[in-house]
Amino acid sequence: MSSEARKHTVVVTECDHDAFAEELAVADARDITLRFANAATDAELVERCADADGILVQYAAITADVMDALPHLKAIGRYGVGVDSVDVAAATARGIAVCNVPDYGTEAVSDHAIAMALAVARGVTRLDRAVRRGEVDLSAVRPLRLIGGRTFGVLGAGRIGAAVARKARGLGFEVIGFDERANPGETFNGVQIVARDDLFARADVLSVHVPLDESTRGIVNQKRLASMPPGAIVVNTARGGVIDTPALVAALDAGHLGGAAIDCHDVEPLPVDHPLTRFENVVLSPHFAWYSEESYGELKRRTMENVVTVLEGGQPRNILNPEVLGPKATEEDAR
Repeated sequence: MSSEARKHTVVVTECDHDAFAEELAVADARDITLRFANAATDAELVERCADADGILVQYAAITADVMDALPHLKAIGRYGVGVDSVDVAAATARGIAVCNVPDYGTEAVSDHAIAMALAVARGVTRLDRAVRRGEVDLSAVRPLRLIGGRTFGVLGAGRIGAAVARKARGLGFEVIGFDERANPGETFNGVQIVARDDLFARADVLSVHVPLDESTRGIVNQKRLASMPPGAIVVNTARGGVIDTPALVAALDAGHLGGAAIDCHDVEPLPVDHPLTRFENVVLSPHFAWYSEESYGELKRRTMENVVTVLEGGQPRNILNPEVLGPKATEEDAR
């Protein structure tokens, strides 16, 4: 069907996905034109999305200037949980809905966080590399300790943090957490909440699950790393900016930390000569914690559905600024 015969146009600004069957299925079922911009710059994005009623974004920064250059834009869909690349306040001021998919990867990310934590705690990757070099040397990974009796801390007890806590508890860890929305002594999403300083002071493993904003940028810093127990492990499957990376490198260099497991980085892709690549006790992955075949398909379908629902005048499943849809939508979201 030609684009003229269709109700709305949605453009994927840029994306590294290898197929778009889920998005196309939603588009065809709901009479939407879906187009792929493959924009590498703001100028290309604006040029190729000029007629877009909605856009789907993976990495592109959607600023106020970009929005002003897209006169038809009514909805922005972010492939993922975080929306730090989108100026939500500017979108709200312009009546543009911003949607994400906050729960699509809960199980995948929590699986990945636990897997990375255990890989460091048990020296799995160091042992694997040694075997491949023909080496059998226990001293390279000593000391390794049992899981039982150790303390697992979650910084951020939302959906993913709570899932990680549940899985860590099942392995035998004592689990504690900190969350801005709860008070010490409370149980929040199944997690026993402690004060933030107490979390850092007690956690043998610290798993980070907070969004990136001005209040969380660099929240894992030199002072807090220094307060952790000697030999502690830091795991990050949230956003690179929540950890002060130079401070993390310094703590690893000093031998204070027992290791780290980092999926999200300040610069992505991570340069091959990055300081973190020097450490045998650091496990790295390229921001793929979100991935499973199941979560991948769900992410793509729901990102498209959110945007199309806005364009059709409905209430999407996930929206960060429901006020742009009017009073009724805001009231429904609050409930």
